[in-house]
Amino acid sequence: MDNEKKISPAVINRLPRYYRYLGDLLESDITRISSKGLSAKMNITASQIRQDFNNFGGFGQQGYGYNVEYLYNEIKKILGLDKVYNMIVIGGGNIGQALVNYTNFEKRGFVIRAVFDVNPRLVGMIIRGVEIYDVDTMEEYVKNHDVDVAILTLPRTQAVKVANDLAKWGVKGMWNFSHVDLQVSDDVVVENVHLTDSLMALLYKINDMYGADDNLHHLSHDVPIEPRVREDKGKEE
Repeated sequence: MDNEKKISPAVINRLPRYYRYLGDLLESDITRISSKGLSAKMNITASQIRQDFNNFGGFGQQGYGYNVEYLYNEIKKILGLDKVYNMIVIGGGNIGQALVNYTNFEKRGFVIRAVFDVNPRLVGMIIRGVEIYDVDTMEEYVKNHDVDVAILTLPRTQAVKVANDLAKWGVKGMWNFSHVDLQVSDDVVVENVHLTDSLMALLYKINDMYGADDNLHHLSHDVPIEPRVREDKGKEE
């Protein structure tokens, strides 16, 4: 791959999807596939697939298509999944604990080594072999361990300061679940994840497809109110 070539964010965002679908093909013992065949499975045009792969050299053979295992391994290298990444979680609440319990991370080489929290009731807890430490010990831990990625699952009021501290201590990647878009130094890569954004996009599509439904729950001053009950509800046909 030409390291000087700038790959568009749209292509980068599709790479994990390619990797996932190719993994499914391997599990189904499919050894080769055409761009047209992959297009049918992924709902991406064959032309777009070829353009995406051409950013990295192509990978296909005229008249043969793509060798699934080879393409899978090449995308794995492009994504950096041929390495092991040490991660820490800052925030040992529900989201933080759920991430620690997600075993698929380790299958991809993402290993959570420690969790940090301010709550003394959580400090000392062991989650699937990972200990929750007092946040006051985080600086010493980061400076004495190889930390590739910090996962932030703490309130937005604390996230900015913690992110800046982590950047200062040498952490180069942050996966941010806090409800704020982090702005840190240019040499730190941040992926901001807003769970409600995805849900709101889904709900927009539902309303756009089916129209407004007065029988749905509504809000009054941000508090859900009961929906109106249809007059014919409960009547026998």
